[in-house]
Amino acid sequence: MRLGLVLSEVGQGLRRNLSMVVSVVLVTFISLTFVGAAMLLQMQITEMKSYWFDRAQVAVYLCTEFATIGGCEQQAATPEQIAQVEAQLQSATLAPFIDTYYFETQEEAYANFQDQFAGTAAAELVSPEFLPPAFWVDLVDVDQSQILVDALGGLAGVESIEDERAYLDGVFDVLNASSITAVGIAALMLVAAVLLIATTIRLSAFSRRRELGIMRLVGASNRFIQTPFILEGVVAALIGSALAGVAIIAIVEFFVQGYLTQALPLTSLVGLDEALLVAPVLLIAGALLAAVSANVAITRYLRV
Repeated sequence: MRLGLVLSEVGQGLRRNLSMVVSVVLVTFISLTFVGAAMLLQMQITEMKSYWFDRAQVAVYLCTEFATIGGCEQQAATPEQIAQVEAQLQSATLAPFIDTYYFETQEEAYANFQDQFAGTAAAELVSPEFLPPAFWVDLVDVDQSQILVDALGGLAGVESIEDERAYLDGVFDVLNASSITAVGIAALMLVAAVLLIATTIRLSAFSRRRELGIMRLVGASNRFIQTPFILEGVVAALIGSALAGVAIIAIVEFFVQGYLTQALPLTSLVGLDEALLVAPVLLIAGALLAAVSANVAITRYLRV
């Protein structure tokens, strides 16, 4: 097979169908950008789960004068009751499951609340007596929070026991839904890209039907005839895939690392390492998608 002749045919085909080629590039770019965003989002979810779940604590909230649930009857936990809870945390039964713990008074809880919600209406409405004192417990195994619930739930002075991971699950459910949405949009766009590539190849073949007829008459093989058309689709898809890879890297560099890391300083976010892993995957996926769809399109056209 003469490489120069094949490349010449590819160039002619791209020039003749320039508008369709641009359409393939744009559709491939948009669809693979969504694919890359979904991949990065899944990496982010995995990284956040590992980061936050390992740091999730169990809060043992004690009674206040306003509490009516648990073992509370609108009476604040007494020093004796607080000491009893701490004794249980230090007991031979619970100590093996606990890494560290600390006690947070109402004043400390209020100071932390003011730091977290500074400048909001809630910060002005809340006073220290509304916030319960609590023991914050780091477990050796974060999946064993039920042990604390069973051991401390019935003690006098304990209002409730809450695992922070329950709040994180809702956040991750939203992120997972966003990821699924991105995948769904990407799938629709990929279907559009496949159809557009197939249409482009068929139009290119139709515009050169006389040349193809002559090539068949002189004994050219199907492989020789098909190769330029397949390469046309691959070239257009590669350009779109490369643009998608650049877009993913730019999003991570300028938005995630440039903005979100400052807005969310306590959160572990994906970086350029993850983006550089995703970009080659998009390039390969775009090339394979184009090669398969173009090959099917030209094969069916030649059989007609």
